[in-house]
Amino acid sequence: MSTSETARPATLDAGALRELIDSGQGPRLLDVRTPAEFETSHIPGAYNVPLDLLKEHRDELRTHLAEDVVLICRSGTRATQAEQALAGVGLPNLKVLDGGMLAWQAADAPIKQGAPRWDLERQVRLVAGSIVLVSILASVLVPGLRWVAGLIGAGLTFAAVTNTCAMGMLLGKLPYNRGASCDLDTIVGQLRDGTATGRRA
Repeated sequence: MSTSETARPATLDAGALRELIDSGQGPRLLDVRTPAEFETSHIPGAYNVPLDLLKEHRDELRTHLAEDVVLICRSGTRATQAEQALAGVGLPNLKVLDGGMLAWQAADAPIKQGAPRWDLERQVRLVAGSIVLVSILASVLVPGLRWVAGLIGAGLTFAAVTNTCAMGMLLGKLPYNRGASCDLDTIVGQLRDGTATGRRA
């Protein structure tokens, strides 16, 4: 078995997760998308722990996550990164929702919806595409600007190879994506008390 195969996280499909939730045996659900994405739509009962906050405070979060945990994002990419971060501090019983919220919604499973906002991947495409377009058009006047488009292309290639996205992480910190307050103390309080006031439904 190759290293990439051994590094793959355990997954749970939408149907199996729905059965667990319906049976009352549901695991702790951690949605690692931005607060804005979470507020747009999420699985009822999920806690919002944005990926950047989870990575930065994984040691503190570990003490409040002893039971089974399913990590959720839009498609599974950020949830896989969260799984690696939490596994690195010795947290057992981690699974990633296979296909993320896209698969959950495709299965017509229950969601709690709020005001719609653009998801992070769409924002990255908009910003990267706009920078490339403007730099190519402006290179007619300033030829050196075409290299900006090249740098964006190189950055997107690096993001795909490493399964990370620096632009996405930067966009995730904008006020538009932070939404309502989502700080460590609030999240730890919700996890400790088993409630997610204002976020769980």
